[in-house]
Amino acid sequence: MYVPGKFHQDENELWAILAEAAAGTFVIQVDGELRSVLAPVMVSEDRATVTVHLAKANPWWRDVSDGTSVLGLFLAASAYVSPTYYPSLAENKNHVPTWNYALVELRGTVTIHQDPEWLLRQVTELSNHFEEGRTPRWWVDDAPSEYLDKQLRAIIGVEITVTGIEGAAKLSQNRLDEDRQSVEQHLANGTLSEQNTARFM
Repeated sequence: MYVPGKFHQDENELWAILAEAAAGTFVIQVDGELRSVLAPVMVSEDRATVTVHLAKANPWWRDVSDGTSVLGLFLAASAYVSPTYYPSLAENKNHVPTWNYALVELRGTVTIHQDPEWLLRQVTELSNHFEEGRTPRWWVDDAPSEYLDKQLRAIIGVEITVTGIEGAAKLSQNRLDEDRQSVEQHLANGTLSEQNTARFM
């Protein structure tokens, strides 16, 4: 991944971007073709592994075996930036449109899990993570056991051993302070995606 120096993030910042994105697109190569799947993730406390679960009917997991390389893409912010947002445009016409974003690439190797206990633990941790602070809150135990067992039989677990993480937060750091502040203000009054990017700025 190309990361210009001004947009570089340290490892803690990269993991924070990944956590903000919450779900990633996981890409594998099969017979010269690229295949992807989107899934929410759980990150281990030591950041050594990332786990997801998929519908067993999804063919993505059938194309991998233990040790298969995978690329995870986590986009947490994304917005168009017009040159008209720059106050400096009045005196300097040397501007072109650009795009602000916060993106992380995660690389790793796959292990497939079909054990019901592993799957139950993963979905419980995932649900607890995203239900935290909600009122009312949903718990895995709220689902009838027969229904839950049926759902667990319909999914597959994927554990990714992390081999690398990199990314960039391109948020107008290379602009004059007045231009950067103006970009943030314009985006804050825009679409939900633009507002989210302004929050990152």
